[in-house]
Amino acid sequence: MLDHAIAQARQLSPDVRVITGCRGPLLPLRAHRHPSSWLFTGDWPQGMSASLKLGIRTLPSPAHGVFVVLMDQPLIDSEGLARLGEAARREPGLPFAADYNGRPGVPAYLPRWLWPALMTLEGDRGAGQLLKATGAHRLAISGVAADVDTPEDLANLRR
Repeated sequence: MLDHAIAQARQLSPDVRVITGCRGPLLPLRAHRHPSSWLFTGDWPQGMSASLKLGIRTLPSPAHGVFVVLMDQPLIDSEGLARLGEAARREPGLPFAADYNGRPGVPAYLPRWLWPALMTLEGDRGAGQLLKATGAHRLAISGVAADVDTPEDLANLRR
């Protein structure tokens, strides 16, 4: 799944950063595809917010925004990712997100002006509420609902 997520992210940018937490040092040894950089967050027990903050802190100053892709969504549609990338490049000052039945979520594009607010997130919260509050443009991307969090989820997906 990690190799697949790296390939998904490469559809959006050649600069792919993988944020790891628990067992993070082992992941580069198990991956066949490698990102631009592996970043370990010791704050991983705090949840998604720690990963988002670390990723944003490592971005170069000329970056207009950042794409966020998760490892646990293996069925994300390539065409949907292409539409997300095209929309963000066409209007880099606007937030874009996958549509979850009217709610914005990942994969998403977060423009630079949102980063200060993202840096205030705490705990196991991602950017969803912020994307909603800022009126992120939602895109239909098939496969977003297939989320793999447990061995049972993976077994169901394989069936």
